Amino acid sequence: MSFEPDESEIEASRAPLLDHLIELRKRLVICLLALGLAFGVCFAFATQIFNLLLHPFSIAAQLLAIREAEAHAGAFDFMAVMVGSKNMFLALTGAIDLPAAPGKVTSLVFTAPLEFFFTKVKLAGLGAVALAFPVLAWQIYAFVAPGLYKRERHAFLPFLLAAPLLFILGAALVYYMILPFVLWFSLSQQIVGAGSISVQLLPKVSEYFDLVTNLVMAFGLCFQLPVVLTLLGMAGMVSSKTLMSGWRYAVVGVFVVAAVVTPPDPISQTLLALPIILLYFVSIGCVKLIEQRRAKDEAGQDVVAI
Repeated sequence: MSFEPDESEIEASRAPLLDHLIELRKRLVICLLALGLAFGVCFAFATQIFNLLLHPFSIAAQLLAIREAEAHAGAFDFMAVMVGSKNMFLALTGAIDLPAAPGKVTSLVFTAPLEFFFTKVKLAGLGAVALAFPVLAWQIYAFVAPGLYKRERHAFLPFLLAAPLLFILGAALVYYMILPFVLWFSLSQQIVGAGSISVQLLPKVSEYFDLVTNLVMAFGLCFQLPVVLTLLGMAGMVSSKTLMSGWRYAVVGVFVVAAVVTPPDPISQTLLALPIILLYFVSIGCVKLIEQRRAKDEAGQDVVAI
C-alpha cells in the first residue's frame, strides 16, 4: 500500500505531545520577548508617535481655514464652491500647500491626572503589536507549518503577507483621508466670533486616541474581506457564483457594518463602505481564479488516471 507524498510528509513530521509543548513554549517566549522589546521602544517614543496621530487634526484645521477663507470672499458662487472643493482635495492629498490655521486649533486636553500617561501606555501596546507583527507572524507560521501539507504551506504564505498589507492599506486610508474629513466636519460645527457665545472643539486626549484606534481597527479589519472570502472559497464553503448572485445583499450588509463601526456621520460611513464594496468584487475574482485552478487540477488528475 503506497502513500501520497503529502501523507508521508505529515507522518514524518509527527512528534510526541511533549515535543509540541516544548516547541510552543519556545515560540511563545520569542513572541513575548519581541513584544516586550517593541513596547519599550514605542513607549520611549510615545510622545512623538502621538504627535504623528495629531497630524490629521492639524490637516483638518487647515482644511477648515481654506473653507473659511472662501466664505469670507463673498456671496455664494457655485464655481467658487467647486474650486474650493477641488483645492481641499488637492490639499488633502498633498498636491498643494495648506494655509496656516490661526490659533491653537490642535489643542487637546486631559481631565484626569494620569489620563495622558495611560493613553501613552495603550499607544505603546498597540505600537508594540504592529512593530513586532513580523516576528509574531513568523513564529505562528513556524509552529503550524510542520503540520500542514506542502500545498497548504504554499497557500498559507500569500495570506500571511496579504493580511497585514490590507490592514496597512485600510489604516492609511483612515490616516490620510477619513480622519481629516471627520475632524474637519467636527471643527466646522464650532461657533466662533458670535459675540459672547463661543463653542469650540477641545477633544480629550483619551477620546481622540480612541477615535483614531477605533477607525484604524474598523477599516483594517474590514479590509480583510478578500482574505476571508478567498479562504472560504479555497475551503469550498462559498463559490464565485453565490457571491455574485448575492452582491445586492452584500452591499446592504457593508453599509450596515460601516454604520456600526464608524462615527455617526455619513462621510466616514460612505468612505468605508465604498472600498469594501470594491474589495468584495475583487474577492469574487479571487474565488473565481481558485475555482478555475481547481478545475484545471482535477482535469489533469483525470487525464493521469486514464
